[in-house]
Amino acid sequence: MTKTIGLSIPNLDVEPIVENLRECIESGWVSTGGRFIGEFEEKIAKYVGVKEAVGVQSGTAGLHTALRVLGVEPGDEVLVPTLTFIAAVNPVTYHGATPVFIGCDDTLCMDPNLLEKFLEEECEFKNGFTYNKKTAAKISALAVVHVFGNMANMERIMDLSAKYNFKVLEDATEGLGTYYTEGRYAGKYAGTIAHAGVYSFNANKIITTGGGGMVVSNDAEFLNEIRFLTTQAKTDQLYFIHDEIGYNYRMLNLQAALGTSQIDNLEKFIATKVKNYNLYKEAIEKIEGLTLLPFNEDIRPNYWFYSVVVDEEKYGMNKDELLLKLVSANIQTRPIWGLIHEQKPYQNHQAYGVEKAVWYHDRVLNIPCSSNLTEEDAKYVIEKLKEFKR
Repeated sequence: MTKTIGLSIPNLDVEPIVENLRECIESGWVSTGGRFIGEFEEKIAKYVGVKEAVGVQSGTAGLHTALRVLGVEPGDEVLVPTLTFIAAVNPVTYHGATPVFIGCDDTLCMDPNLLEKFLEEECEFKNGFTYNKKTAAKISALAVVHVFGNMANMERIMDLSAKYNFKVLEDATEGLGTYYTEGRYAGKYAGTIAHAGVYSFNANKIITTGGGGMVVSNDAEFLNEIRFLTTQAKTDQLYFIHDEIGYNYRMLNLQAALGTSQIDNLEKFIATKVKNYNLYKEAIEKIEGLTLLPFNEDIRPNYWFYSVVVDEEKYGMNKDELLLKLVSANIQTRPIWGLIHEQKPYQNHQAYGVEKAVWYHDRVLNIPCSSNLTEEDAKYVIEKLKEFKR
């Protein structure tokens, strides 16, 4: 096979996109104004079951602004996962706050047991707030990431949020379409449970606008403040009066023109991902030394990424050796991101209970999972996984 099988590539329906982009160009609305922004916001809000959504230029922009509006102050601490993409953590630093890293459980999401233990043993609750004993800094928020379309334990996290009085921001940039099927939050989508949620439409996400993101909340005042800050905080629109420092973070009409057609296809994309996941699962179960990670049983996941654990002893090579083999066979494959507490900017930051994150980092590869991945291409990946076993 000479073609490359991409890891997670956009699935774009050209005709409606061309029509929408033509309207943007002919009307002149190509920047941060135009009808497609509102239309896309309304479609996202309706899909995930909230009243409103605010489009932004990236998931990172959404996280940055949301932390500010949630009341995080410079000098505060924000609890974050170490097993995530660095864009989930950098906005904490942009805002002058300090990330504290918490390890994962077998879902690859933040471990609620470790979180509770950290809050009980490493923190103290006084005057209505939680403070880190080691640094004396106030812990004002937690940013939880729904890793690879799986879902963190939001019941436990929200209970701890209420007990220790900190805000929760859901980084659902990988989780659009995932929702609980059981428990207290049955029917609730990733991103809609905490005080605020953020989605991303980067090119590798389950739907894409090339870039772009969306902030959701059930708090209208919160979203009004997000909308205000992301359009340069203009207090007076006519005379360009700015009483606060804002950001150029608003979504472009061109991006939204892509998104309005993409969201209409989301359930179709998920159906394809389910089919291919099950195809991989049945085959990989028969390859000694490889395990396809499951998703939680109490959710309907969006199956964004497919994660394979490589047992070096049983498979005959480690995940790095397998990575190079797959790439040489034109199969785009990716390890888990470098753990954030090990990255140079964050090596001196506090990290708690990260051993399991290190274990998974050393063993997990993500294999092709595009929503337009063909059965033929999936079978080729499986064939190579079998062939490379020693």
